[in-house]
Amino acid sequence: MNQPLQGKVVIDFTQNVAGPYCTQILGDLGARVIKIERPYAGDDTRGWFPPQWNGESTTFLALNRNKESVCLDLHHPESPQIIRKLLERADIVVQSFRTSTARKLGLDFASLRHLYPNLVYVEVSAYGVGGPNENLPGYDAILQAYTGIMSVNGDPKCDPARVGVSIIDLATGMWAAMGALAVVLDKRTDTSRYVQASLLETGVAWMQLLITNYLAEGSVPAKMGSVAPMAAPYEAFRTHDGWIMIAAGNNTLFRKLCTALDSQLDNNAKFASNDLRVMHRSELHEEIQGLLFHEQRTTSYWVDRLQAVGVPCSPIHSVAEVCRDVQVNSLELIKSSRDFRIPGFQWVDLPIRIDGQRADVRHWPPQLSEHTTAVLGWLGYPPDEINRLKQKRVVN
Repeated sequence: MNQPLQGKVVIDFTQNVAGPYCTQILGDLGARVIKIERPYAGDDTRGWFPPQWNGESTTFLALNRNKESVCLDLHHPESPQIIRKLLERADIVVQSFRTSTARKLGLDFASLRHLYPNLVYVEVSAYGVGGPNENLPGYDAILQAYTGIMSVNGDPKCDPARVGVSIIDLATGMWAAMGALAVVLDKRTDTSRYVQASLLETGVAWMQLLITNYLAEGSVPAKMGSVAPMAAPYEAFRTHDGWIMIAAGNNTLFRKLCTALDSQLDNNAKFASNDLRVMHRSELHEEIQGLLFHEQRTTSYWVDRLQAVGVPCSPIHSVAEVCRDVQVNSLELIKSSRDFRIPGFQWVDLPIRIDGQRADVRHWPPQLSEHTTAVLGWLGYPPDEINRLKQKRVVN
């Protein structure tokens, strides 16, 4: 990929998932990302295993390529000088401290905005800045609960269920990166800029369709399984050997579905329009389910038949099936390496291409403190001073 952020320097004071995903995006797009970690411990995700790959946390490996690891004790009295030198070279700073911690360290926006007037400052938080919860800790699952996502996820007969992927964490990282990029593109001002993204705001944004439905009608949505509440049939059905997801979101697609099923359901007055189909969803589901669950007809058979007439559908894949999928692999989204320290290492690349090219890996996910000496040298510290800082445990 022609790296659009080449030459930009990002100082990364984040850990866990949301912040590191933001800075990985910036690194994949060409920025130099210097990840500041706690001495001897590092990012919390280094200890999140199992699962692991050759003894290393798969969570850390997934979120920290194209970064350099520097271990710096932010609470040591000598650390502010090193931080100042880093910030003097920085174009973007990304931090995920609690609000009170950022202020205590002097790394809040108010403390930095006048010292570094061209800085793009990105703050990633759990509950957002301001309000009674601003200093509460938060993880993806906590905010899935708080923002109502868990109240609508899963089978209606079962306990509340977390969405299986860290959708709020990863999306917050995307919003933060998007905000940083928007500011970098904005040439109307040369003052420091403040970008904020939070897990709470992301979760509420993901719920906006259901929130709008509630605000319009006052009905509180419940767990829906695979159903989309505003269209039918738009849900999962069981086949003889698995499951298929069907999304016939308009009258034309519903008629095509009926043709593929050799059915006359489109002539039933109860199913004549989408609003009627939603109203009679249970009956419609039962009718379609009866047609699909045929002892001689597999998921593959139905997918081929429905796709042939243009009905949106998919088998419900396992992760293993996704990794083997012909379409996924034709896009070269999952890549392999022969020169990383982990034999057979594979990773999911940045899901965009520029001029047909995907991102390059310039730095593999770093080992703890792998780049401390090199980065301090880049900042102008001579070898004897670097050794002194290590002996005093300012860095390691």
